[in-house]
Amino acid sequence: CVCVCVCVCRMEWQPDEQGLQQVLQLLKDSQSPDTATQRAVQEKLEQLNQFPDFNNYLIFVLTSLKSEDEPTRSLSGLILKNNVKAHYQNFPPLVADFIKRECLNNIGDPSPLIRATIGILITTIASKGELQTWPELLPQLCNLLNSEDYNTCEGSFGALQKICEDSSELLDSDALNRPLNIMIPKFLQFFKHCSPKIRSHAIACVNQFISSRAQALMDHIDTFIESLFALAGDEDCEVRKNVCRALVMLLEVRIDRLIPHMHSIIQYMLQRTQDPDENVSLEACEFWLTLAEQPVCKEALSGHLVQLIPILVNGMKYSEIDIILLKGDVEEEDDTVPDSEQDIKPRFHKSRTVTLQHEGGEGEEGEDHDDDDDDDDTLSDWNLRKCSAAALDVLANVFRDELLPHLLPLLKGLLFHPDWVVKESGILVLGAIAEGCMQGMVPYLPELMPHLIQCLCDKKALVRSIACWTLSRYAHWVVSQPPDSHLKPLMTELLKRILDGNKRVQEAACSAFATLEEEACTELVPYLSFILDTLVFAFGKYQHKNLLILYDAIGTLADSVGHHLNQPEYIEKLMPPLIAKWNELKDEDKDLFPLLECLSSVATALQSGFLPYCEPVYQRCVTLVQKTLAQAMMYSQQPDQYEAPDKDFMIVALDLLSGLAEGLGGHVDQLVSRSNIMTLLFQCMQDTMPEVRQSSFALLGDLTKACFPHVKPCIAEFMPILGTNLNPEFISVCNNATWAIGEICMQMGVEMQPYVSLVLNQLVEIINRPNTPKTLLENTAITIGRLGYVCPQEVAPMLQQFIRPWCTSLRNIRDNEEKDSAFRGICMMIGVNPGGVVQDFIFFCDAVASWVSPKDDLRDMFYKILHGFKDQVGEENWQQFSEQFPPQLKERLSACYGV
Repeated sequence: CVCVCVCVCRMEWQPDEQGLQQVLQLLKDSQSPDTATQRAVQEKLEQLNQFPDFNNYLIFVLTSLKSEDEPTRSLSGLILKNNVKAHYQNFPPLVADFIKRECLNNIGDPSPLIRATIGILITTIASKGELQTWPELLPQLCNLLNSEDYNTCEGSFGALQKICEDSSELLDSDALNRPLNIMIPKFLQFFKHCSPKIRSHAIACVNQFISSRAQALMDHIDTFIESLFALAGDEDCEVRKNVCRALVMLLEVRIDRLIPHMHSIIQYMLQRTQDPDENVSLEACEFWLTLAEQPVCKEALSGHLVQLIPILVNGMKYSEIDIILLKGDVEEEDDTVPDSEQDIKPRFHKSRTVTLQHEGGEGEEGEDHDDDDDDDDTLSDWNLRKCSAAALDVLANVFRDELLPHLLPLLKGLLFHPDWVVKESGILVLGAIAEGCMQGMVPYLPELMPHLIQCLCDKKALVRSIACWTLSRYAHWVVSQPPDSHLKPLMTELLKRILDGNKRVQEAACSAFATLEEEACTELVPYLSFILDTLVFAFGKYQHKNLLILYDAIGTLADSVGHHLNQPEYIEKLMPPLIAKWNELKDEDKDLFPLLECLSSVATALQSGFLPYCEPVYQRCVTLVQKTLAQAMMYSQQPDQYEAPDKDFMIVALDLLSGLAEGLGGHVDQLVSRSNIMTLLFQCMQDTMPEVRQSSFALLGDLTKACFPHVKPCIAEFMPILGTNLNPEFISVCNNATWAIGEICMQMGVEMQPYVSLVLNQLVEIINRPNTPKTLLENTAITIGRLGYVCPQEVAPMLQQFIRPWCTSLRNIRDNEEKDSAFRGICMMIGVNPGGVVQDFIFFCDAVASWVSPKDDLRDMFYKILHGFKDQVGEENWQQFSEQFPPQLKERLSACYGV
């Protein structure tokens, strides 16, 4: 390797010819596809980086060696950019200055590729904290915009646009003396430039500052909006795209300024949503999505639905390019072709959260509704079709059934159209409006369902897959009808689609079936044998990616039918393939996540039926936790020697242990006694990662219920940790810690006394916080009630501080054990401190009335408190007091308690 000489005089740096040849050879080699050559290039690069002026050679090739071809020169600049990223702080000052000077002197290179590369290099240096130490950069670039030479103006704008993208916050800060005050007016002047490329750069630069509401832009907001309107008819698609993007962002940030012009903006966006250039139409389509979230949406759009709905519906068709890209999915069978690894999206495990059952049986609010993910995975993730579908979905939620007069006439033509592309888009439309227009669609569903179920057998795979998705959006209605009318035919056909020859259809069918399982719950019990046969058969048929979705369908089935799965014939079908997979996967394999989640649901459902399988599963989970903790420990001590562990392995393992404890109950005792799980749990509860703590507290609560003798010796160490985690910043951690404390109360009884002070104040604070999520409120109320049940003397003095939110948060919970113990606690606290409830007695009456059938002794407690209060205030005052009750409450209390 030739050692390259460094010239002392900085103005005269010239490359050494031999050194230059080496660098050029390296650049040539690095364009070779051969991996061995690539490896040699990497080694050579590391060697050359030892020489301080190697980077001078790279900038020289980029800016001055005009005899070389452009790709080689550009590559030289990109290698330099990577060096700047990795070790700019080690560049000698002379080298850094040389590079900066060369960049600014050559920003107007005749080649667009070289200009763009220099722009990337400038912004990379700038993002290395150099905006502060390179004060001449912005003024010089802004000056160069005035150049008569197009290349110089365009190159400078390109660099400025990249700087605005990378450093928008810094440009609007005092650190740099607020250069935006000069830059924004300057950019606005260029909206009228004769070159479309320059106009486009100018808008893109200003657009970077809309969302952050930069003051310099707000000062010129009206000029900006007028300039945008002036460009409405621009013939250049890049300019039109940037105008649309600006208007979409302004909608979120300065709608006040758009409202006076809303009618003409909507007319413009209706045109642009049909723009022949898909990049423009996609940007414009975002407008409807954003507008739907604004309070003015209904008023602003009502008169335009008649134009907008057909445009959105038309945008929901696959484009010709989509169909070419999806060729394999149009009709061919492909389920014998293995998946390529990059097809498989990374999955993230969702940690366990403990929730309660509500009246009406729905789970926690804010359930994850899969948006219009009609699964065009092979296409760019976001396209006009998806955006149009999402816009129709949100507008259906705004306008509800008012949308239908504009849609129904179109739908009929689409759903029965001979061209499969049109028919497919009609099925997507029907799915997109399912949530918002359900009420208005009900009269048509008995006729539509059989047609949609028939579409599951269409010869085009893309029609079959979208039919799966749309049917899943109507699962709630299907389940509300007599099972033979729609549920049975739908389930039969969906199960056939799970075994479809096309992978995309398998995936859509599996997901749809999981949704159907959640809605149908125990309605599926009569068909369990048939369902399990199909799912187990799919095990042998599926390629990698769909296997992961199949685990989810099996786990959801277990969640939905619960203990009904605990039959020897079902266990014999289901467990062997699951355990075979379990044995096949290594501890480091991420496919364990969905399999562990699935087994967690299965263990909870099978209860004692899982006993024959529990030992190896339990041991492996403990091992996974132990390995992850050990790796985390090594990483924290020597981060340069060890990699950080993937803690998802530990989280999933903790959740499966929770499932085992919940399913096996007392049977888990021997497994716990033969392992060090309590020691591991002590470490997990103090982990820095919230999801690890969340899952630890869920497991702690489940072990407390299943085998408390093993937990009890650790309580003195665990309670302070639980107390510090009652922090509603981390909703789910706080929720699970709260629930675990409640379970511990029920086991500890009066021995809970020394620990009340560690948790009570936080719990009372949480229950009084505004905007606390419902689940957390409910669990907090239950735990306060349980604390009061075991330690009434300690908790009752605070009764007045929590009784009102306590009553309102528990009135919608179903009768169950948790509610029972909490209300016993409240009654005992009222016995200790009756004055604490007087001001809010009406809330207590309402909460009591929410019980459908309390146990006899609890009913007696309610009776005594109600009559005690009535006797205390006297008949006349009671009459006045009960006049405030809603009629239903009055009747309920009178009928159940005679007051």
